[in-house]
Amino acid sequence: MLYPSIDKLTAQVESKYTLVTIASKRARQIRENSALQVEKPKSKKFVGQALEELIGDHLVHDVTDSRK
Repeated sequence: MLYPSIDKLTAQVESKYTLVTIASKRARQIRENSALQVEKPKSKKFVGQALEELIGDHLVHDVTDSRK
């Protein structure tokens, strides 16, 4: 079973596409030696660590409407 679950993650953001964008940007930051915001991550991969930060409310994303 995957942790964190996709159901819990999509409750945090409005769509799966936004989830992918947020996780990929944060994973790049972690890979480039940014400080990890989770003390003991379960995942060893950067994307998994980014998702753990999101589910633990360590990441804040700004919702803006780019269609204007």
